Amino acid sequence: MKEKTTVLKGSQVDRSWQLVDLKGKTLGRICTEIATILMGKNKPTFSYHRDDGDYVVAINAADIVTTGKKIKDKIYYHHTAWSGHLKEATLGEMMRKDPRKVIAHGVLGMLPKNKLRDVRMTRLKVFVGADHKYTDKFSK
Repeated sequence: MKEKTTVLKGSQVDRSWQLVDLKGKTLGRICTEIATILMGKNKPTFSYHRDDGDYVVAINAADIVTTGKKIKDKIYYHHTAWSGHLKEATLGEMMRKDPRKVIAHGVLGMLPKNKLRDVRMTRLKVFVGADHKYTDKFSK
């Protein structure tokens, strides 16, 4: 007897909360793991046209590691749309200023560039330390 393949509707999506500890993890590798969870690719019900990913709470963003000389050599660019206003900051400067932005920027770049990208990013919660306000979500 053949098994039927079913496709979930948007209202049938079951979202859970995932806790990811970034302490001692490499920046790029952990961003790919977070992007996979946000897309829902780790679920057997994954489909490209539907957003069925989980919520991700990432803690200890200040404790990520990088390989090589990326702390000094990796540069983030931002243009203000004014002539001559190209801003640049190294990874070290970004980590001192706000390490949450480094994680968010890495995950954003690893998500597919489509209409679901911004919706998926709203489910990412990044915290600098180990304390976060979503502890009640994990007590199940």
